[in-house]
Amino acid sequence: MKPLRLVFYTIFLIVLGGRFSLPPTLADDATIIVGGEGGAWHDLQAALDAAPEGALVEVHGGTYTGHIEISKPLTLRGVNWPVIDGLNQGSIISISAPDVTISGFVIRNSGSSLDEENAGIESEAPRTVIENNRFENILFGVYLREAHNSVIRANTFVGKEVDLPRRGDAIRVWSSHNTTIEGNRVSRGRDVVLWYSEHLLVRENIVEDGRYGLHFMYCDDADVSRNILRHNSVGAFLMYSRRLHLHHNRIESNRGPSGYGVGLKDMDDAIIEENIFADNRIGAFLDNSPREVDSTMRFAHNVFAYNDIGVAMLPSVKRNEFYANSFIENVQQVAIEGGSGGDLSGNTWQGNYWSDYAGFDANNDGIGDVPYRAQRLFENLTERKPETRILLYSPVMQAVEFAARVAPLVQPQPKFEDTQPRMQPSFPQGIPALPPPSPIPMLLLGVSLLSIAGGIMLVAMPRRKQTHLHIAQVGV
Repeated sequence: MKPLRLVFYTIFLIVLGGRFSLPPTLADDATIIVGGEGGAWHDLQAALDAAPEGALVEVHGGTYTGHIEISKPLTLRGVNWPVIDGLNQGSIISISAPDVTISGFVIRNSGSSLDEENAGIESEAPRTVIENNRFENILFGVYLREAHNSVIRANTFVGKEVDLPRRGDAIRVWSSHNTTIEGNRVSRGRDVVLWYSEHLLVRENIVEDGRYGLHFMYCDDADVSRNILRHNSVGAFLMYSRRLHLHHNRIESNRGPSGYGVGLKDMDDAIIEENIFADNRIGAFLDNSPREVDSTMRFAHNVFAYNDIGVAMLPSVKRNEFYANSFIENVQQVAIEGGSGGDLSGNTWQGNYWSDYAGFDANNDGIGDVPYRAQRLFENLTERKPETRILLYSPVMQAVEFAARVAPLVQPQPKFEDTQPRMQPSFPQGIPALPPPSPIPMLLLGVSLLSIAGGIMLVAMPRRKQTHLHIAQVGV
């Protein structure tokens, strides 16, 4: 009887095995293939759950739906750009384990809730590496929280097609020290936000068509280099941080309501050198920077070109050193913001190039023989009465400046003096050439002249008709 039961039990297991396939067994050093012709797995989440720590999970093409959770150290690698689709609900991938790497995926269609901070990838674990992925139609792109020693590299981010206030941050790094952000391209996001994180390395990124290209708060000892920040409302806003090094960046065409190439608020001991600030509303704006009484700020070998204002400072700002910068064809080279006038003599200006310098160099040593003084009358008027900026590029501006030159009694006191002005500009090495100046000033000038000419013609034409009519009546 027992042999017969054994036969029936064996037949039952064979039938059961034919109807239900068991998951593959895994070795400790497994490489798990998902999808494709040779893939043993077709459920991405199931493969991740079954993978041992340290495994390589390789996904070959196809489309998979989020939400995906990764709770152990492993590498998730895409081949032939597999898609992970969040179906416009929530976050797409969440990481809760250290030492996770994700590369080679298209990650698209996160949810749209700013309150829930829906993201393409969110991580709360150290040593997360996110590289060579494409983020499409996402609210937040990558969100790191206390994910120290992480890397965000060579990704592209394209945000949702919504108005700017409804967008999320393409990259947000919160309390994640020693994080590297490099080689990414960001468009149509809100900001790249870096908060409460020390020793950040931010380099070779392109950030465009957003609000703040970079937004720093409480990030000490950061190194920011070789980025391109363009067509944002503000190129970079740097706040409440110490010892930041901003160098070899190209910051251009940021013309939103603020329109700063770089804004600095309550910054201490920052070094800003060998950058190009071009075609912004204001190249650099300084508010209470430096903040501490024993701190200084250094601007050296930068180019401020074709901006409406090269550098703008509040009148209380002191202890900034401007050395060997080139101020090229800004409408206003340096401005005092705040409407209260004053001067900037509490800062050091030495050895800079000024395109409006009218001095001479008799001994040909490359240094002007008379100081450069910032004392244009129309600039003084616009600083005290900002509403007069509407007269920029108009004949009124030229008349005011001409009057100041021929009648020195009406010249204002200089805002500052550069005792060693350079005769030739210098340019940072390794940065692409300057863009051409914005056509907006010349367009405004052309429109103004056409308006004046049109007004004269409108006034003159009726008078000519009346004159002919009067002559005809007299002839009768």
